[in-house]
Amino acid sequence: MAPGVTATSRDCTALVSALAALEPGERSGFRSTHSSATTFSTKAQISPLRFSQLLSSTPRGARLARLLTVQQLGAWGWPPACTVSECTALVVAELTANALTHGCAQGRGFRLGLTVEGPDAGTLRVEVTDARGDRAPRPRTTAPEPIAQSGRGLLLVEALAARWGWEPWPPSGKTVWACLPLP
Repeated sequence: MAPGVTATSRDCTALVSALAALEPGERSGFRSTHSSATTFSTKAQISPLRFSQLLSSTPRGARLARLLTVQQLGAWGWPPACTVSECTALVVAELTANALTHGCAQGRGFRLGLTVEGPDAGTLRVEVTDARGDRAPRPRTTAPEPIAQSGRGLLLVEALAARWGWEPWPPSGKTVWACLPLP
């Protein structure tokens, strides 16, 4: 989990409820039709938008993953200050912090992947792949202590994502993924 995060699961639930309560016109995460965003005109032209980058397993690599995410979403038509970019940046920050804390292997980096699964699917898939497949993410069944400095990362991911999970990445790694709804 990212250092300094002190939100409780109740705060996460309130955040998700507030985001869900917004009317579509109030959300700022709409695709631009005049930027470098891909325009979809027919189903035959639909192809997912993909981004993948290998990064060092350091705090600097985690920061770069978050910044690259916001930059890539901007190139796809979601500006940095919109709900999509902000929620995705938070999910990337938590997943990369977990990869550094629990999935780091000497001399091995992690991979960030972003995929927009078509305009009809309305889903952004975030993937973080690390070298430690033997250390699967375990979501908490109880809330962490109020003064605890860690233990809320996957609660935030669960609150912001429509679904999340993990899968093995051969030969010895794992990919933790989260699918975020798009407006």
